[in-house]
Amino acid sequence: MKKKNYNSLEEINTELHLLSIQREIHLEELKLTKHQLKEDLSPANWISTALAGIKKYGVLMLLRKIIK
Repeated sequence: MKKKNYNSLEEINTELHLLSIQREIHLEELKLTKHQLKEDLSPANWISTALAGIKKYGVLMLLRKIIK
């Protein structure tokens, strides 16, 4: 990280405020990611994914029987 020289206390406070806001943004992004991961790993989501796969497989089997 590049060392930064400050000319006034105001510049330091501004930089600290900016870093604080960036930290809050990153924490909120982590919370959102955690929530999305919980939803993705929920059993209801597994069931819907499995049903979608079964549906595709069923359609393919039906098409094979029709084509033969």
